[in-house]
Amino acid sequence: MASQQQQQQQQQQQTMEVDPISKFKLLVPHLKESLVNLMRIAGQNLVHNAAIDNQLKSGDNPSQRVDKNLEEFYSTLDQIELNLRLAQECLTQHQESVRHAPLPVPIMSKPETSGDGQTMPYGQFLGLARSQVTCAKEIHDALVRCADDLGGKR
Repeated sequence: MASQQQQQQQQQQQTMEVDPISKFKLLVPHLKESLVNLMRIAGQNLVHNAAIDNQLKSGDNPSQRVDKNLEEFYSTLDQIELNLRLAQECLTQHQESVRHAPLPVPIMSKPETSGDGQTMPYGQFLGLARSQVTCAKEIHDALVRCADDLGGKR
């Protein structure tokens, strides 16, 4: 029992590492922390520069740099953007898969989903894949013929 629980936990961790939504959820608190640090340091620099302008302090540089924290903030934003785009692409791919192959194909690593009666047998999947490849070839050939016809008329 303990080994099964460990395996399930490892599978969940691997799924979370791959899942872009999980990564997004993990990055949001880091983004908030980065924004707080950026605003704190920017505020300190503003106060420091105001003191220099009012000739209350000399022109020594503050210890923390805004550009470093700004770079960290933008880096986290970029990671979040990439994960959201990846999640959107995964959703689009899933929707296209559902539209073109209405029954899911069983995955060998998940035997619990293969016997529920709602999956496509492998042989049927091969037939579907062959028909899709044939259709793609026909479309390609039609486009080539059309391009040749257009090129010949000029």
